[in-house]
Amino acid sequence: MNPISSSVRDCLKIARLLLAAIGLFCFVHQATAAPKRPNIVLIMADDLGAECLQSYGSTSYKTPHLDALAASGIRFETCYSTPLCSPTRVQLMTGRYGFRTGWTQLIGRGSGADDDRKEYFDFTKERTFGHMLREAGYATAMAGKWQLAEFQQHPDHVRQSGFDEYSCWMWLWDGKKTDRYWKPVIWQNGSKREDVADRYGEDVFVEFLVDFMRRHREKPFFVYYPMTLVHDPFLPTPDSDAAINKMKNAPKNFADMVAYMDKVVGRLASALDELKLRENTLILFTGDNGTPKQITSRVGDLEIRGGKGQVAHVGSHVPLIANWKGTAPAGKVCTDLVDLSDVFPTLAELAGVELPRRPVIDGRSFAPQLRGQAGQPRDWIFSQLGNRRLAREQRYLLHDDGRLFDIPNDPLETKDLGDSADPEIVAAKKRLQAALDRLKPTR
Repeated sequence: MNPISSSVRDCLKIARLLLAAIGLFCFVHQATAAPKRPNIVLIMADDLGAECLQSYGSTSYKTPHLDALAASGIRFETCYSTPLCSPTRVQLMTGRYGFRTGWTQLIGRGSGADDDRKEYFDFTKERTFGHMLREAGYATAMAGKWQLAEFQQHPDHVRQSGFDEYSCWMWLWDGKKTDRYWKPVIWQNGSKREDVADRYGEDVFVEFLVDFMRRHREKPFFVYYPMTLVHDPFLPTPDSDAAINKMKNAPKNFADMVAYMDKVVGRLASALDELKLRENTLILFTGDNGTPKQITSRVGDLEIRGGKGQVAHVGSHVPLIANWKGTAPAGKVCTDLVDLSDVFPTLAELAGVELPRRPVIDGRSFAPQLRGQAGQPRDWIFSQLGNRRLAREQRYLLHDDGRLFDIPNDPLETKDLGDSADPEIVAAKKRLQAALDRLKPTR
């Protein structure tokens, strides 16, 4: 045998073994590496309690697109917001409760004359999920209702708060309130649009976001869409039978507004399908607070008057639907407690961002639940408006004045159990009071 040929064969054999080993290593590394970061589309309806969606039992409205997202994704049974819009928006964006950020009331209704947070959201003092995801390499966009600053005074406020691009309803112009639906006033990327006088506002925002997703489909993107629907005035939509020139502000139009809100969500989902992005995009849908008090909805045999502005179950209970095709389990109803401070750490975990130790983040990530895992569910959730606060566990809800209610059996809070001597109720009240006692106003 030729010794040189034998040596060559041995070398080739060793090379093949090394290549096989390298291939096995690469396969194992790919299998164990962090999952690909998803695109994120976060939609928040304005003034929409959970009782308005068919998937939550409503028999008053038609919401087929949202129901389809719930049927093919996860519906969280118990999600709480704050009872009004501005404090919810700050809580959602920062993962921090209002007593830490100073946002416990509406914009312009701070705690006092010296409150420097009452007129606008200070992006130099609070880090938003826009900041976090932009720094993590996401393209970021926001459209809809901002209402955390007056744009004539702070013209680039949205970009400074973490968003590369934006298209926002200007709730004030020259000190006067403006229309959000028909003939909207829209501030987009630093200037007032002059081409939307004949448009319906929600259509403009969706068009903007679809264009953004199309242009950024090759890299991870984050879309934050706080809708203008379904807040009053209660006006006909483009799909209503009433002629536009005969519009009247009437609660009877609310059902059409809910239907159009649902249609708009469907348009975004369809755009993701067309862009072939659904399997790597998480869609989250929620509401900022309870439904307006002028609206009464039905869930089964129960009539629920809108609870907006009330520190109560009906003021804080909002829908939370998560749809992530191929990742989130389909048709699951999750009973874990969630409040909207949990969105920030959830997005951080999905983006592979480690949360800092300071400032305090109140939220708890539900990213594991989105992947069908158990996660670490909360023991209680919290809501606050002004000086009024509540904490709730799975069954009982405690107000800071000592009133206690059995929410699954008494969602309208008609029977106060606060003075009950029942050992189970006494123990629940003690647990929830301890939670309220831990939530002290330290920033």
